[in-house]
Amino acid sequence: MLKAPWYVDTGKVSLKHQKAPEKRSAAKFTAEDNYWYARGKRAGPAATKYRKGACENCGALSHKTKDCVERPRKKGAKWTGENIKADEIIQDVQLDWDEKRDRWNGYDPREHDKVIEEYNKIEEARRKAKASELDKQGSTEVKKMAGLSDDEDEDDDDKYADAADMPGQHVNQKTRTTIRNLRIREDTAKYLLNLDTDSAFYDPKTRSMRENPLKEKNTDGLDYAGDNFVRYTGDAPEMAKVQMFAWQASDRGNEVHLQANPTQVAILHKQYESKKDEVRESTQKSILEKYGGEEYLEAPPKELLLAQTENYVEYSRTGRVIKGQERAKAKSKYEEDVFINNHTTVWGSYWSEGTWGYKCCRSNIKNSYCTGAAGIEAQKASQLLK
Repeated sequence: MLKAPWYVDTGKVSLKHQKAPEKRSAAKFTAEDNYWYARGKRAGPAATKYRKGACENCGALSHKTKDCVERPRKKGAKWTGENIKADEIIQDVQLDWDEKRDRWNGYDPREHDKVIEEYNKIEEARRKAKASELDKQGSTEVKKMAGLSDDEDEDDDDKYADAADMPGQHVNQKTRTTIRNLRIREDTAKYLLNLDTDSAFYDPKTRSMRENPLKEKNTDGLDYAGDNFVRYTGDAPEMAKVQMFAWQASDRGNEVHLQANPTQVAILHKQYESKKDEVRESTQKSILEKYGGEEYLEAPPKELLLAQTENYVEYSRTGRVIKGQERAKAKSKYEEDVFINNHTTVWGSYWSEGTWGYKCCRSNIKNSYCTGAAGIEAQKASQLLK
């Protein structure tokens, strides 16, 4: 072997330090000339004929067929000889240790001039808008406070600082930007709205007060009605319903996700609600057709019909209900519309001589089998014998 590999340990000190350093043949990329290698550029016009060893797909000589990034053609340039692409410029890029780790290597600082120019235009438009707003006020006091006049130069950056000084804001003279504080110091803290110890609980660690500290007042005119008030106002309840629908649909095996595809979930939830309303209306219609009583649904409330009720309700001075609500409707402990043993009517649909029975066969024995018309005839015959 003329040269030993680098991974072979000879056990002796190498003579690499005695060799002359290798000279780099490629160009060195420096920040002075802003030079960088050409990436994605084509070298001159494309060839007119297919060349041996070129890419069979596009016809370029700078890469192989398996490395081609063009769209695979039905018939490549090797067989058609048409639409042959030009060769890419391939440079021998040799970077040393510092150049490989230089994050600004190849960056043109002239690109940042466009950003500075854009910000200058925005600032100029802001100053003109502020000047026109102060001129429209037409008040001499405002003009004196702001220091405006027709002959004064409008390029003064500090003359609008007094007009922009508002509670909760301060103007930075160096950057000419208005900074808003986290909270206006003139408002009242939430834990000072109600000093009663039995009012809403305030958690100092999380700075949260979930309940309304002023329950006796109407929430329409309150600036703060508790942290939970925000959760149940606006679109928050509707958003919670859509999220619950997405979770339930995902548990049933449907591929829906509110964050991944919110439009799909919104459309599916809308379709689900419409079908749910249709089923509810059809069920209500079938019940009314079977049992009747549609005229009672359109009747006015009982408070208007009777002008008084027997329900005891206690109110506070502000009109809030303290004790007593509308009496709940009585529900039967038996299942409704359940026909057993070939009966067409339920138990209790027939009454005779102090006993209940089935109307279809007039049987007084519960859970008996239906005998139909024969049972009715037998019941009539038994009454004649008595």
